[in-house]
Amino acid sequence: MSKRPHRSFGTRTIDDILAISAERKGSEANVFAGFEPSATPDVVAQIPDDRWLAEMTRSIFQAGFNWKVVERMWPGFEEAFHGFDVGRCAMMSEDWFNDLCRNTAIVRYPQKIRSVQQNAFFIQEQAAEHGSFGQMIAKWPADDFAGLLALLKREGSRLGGTTGQYVLRFMGVDGYILSRDVTARLIAEGIIDKPPTSKAAMKAVQSAINTWADQSGRSLKEISRILATSCG
Repeated sequence: MSKRPHRSFGTRTIDDILAISAERKGSEANVFAGFEPSATPDVVAQIPDDRWLAEMTRSIFQAGFNWKVVERMWPGFEEAFHGFDVGRCAMMSEDWFNDLCRNTAIVRYPQKIRSVQQNAFFIQEQAAEHGSFGQMIAKWPADDFAGLLALLKREGSRLGGTTGQYVLRFMGVDGYILSRDVTARLIAEGIIDKPPTSKAAMKAVQSAINTWADQSGRSLKEISRILATSCG
């Protein structure tokens, strides 16, 4: 079977793609309806470690599950994990773990419960090196968002795929989410030929988004919105 011819990147600028989005949505204003800018690095740096662990946990439990159920039960999560105190969660005893697995105030999913302890260790390690987890995230180069996602996947627990992307988005970090529609546009532009899972594919995605950012001065989040609204 012959391979599909590869079309080199660069045939459309992000403004060209924005024009497609605006036509689909009725106007450029509609493309950015409800859009909220990302937080500044200074703001991200000040986010306490317990809130990073809380958001990791929320996103992990919502993945593949009804997110409204997790939202409704969230006060129970906060209480069960003692406000996501990082030191306490990192030292989770087997008795506490077993109690959590029987706790009806949370979603009883043992592997995801264990990820809270594992991600607490991850946060502790980064905080020890950088001063806090938020400071590590804030100092990460914007043009290597793919590298940050790789770190979350490699060193964290259950933070691969779009889960880590949503954690960063919900915490205000400037970045992109490789949703179905964003991926479809990247494929249409010849940047990738399938959903990106390899280092090479993620490098190609980052390179293209960096080019669009340099061309336009737009944030990664803005570019992500434009790509997402141009398909689907």
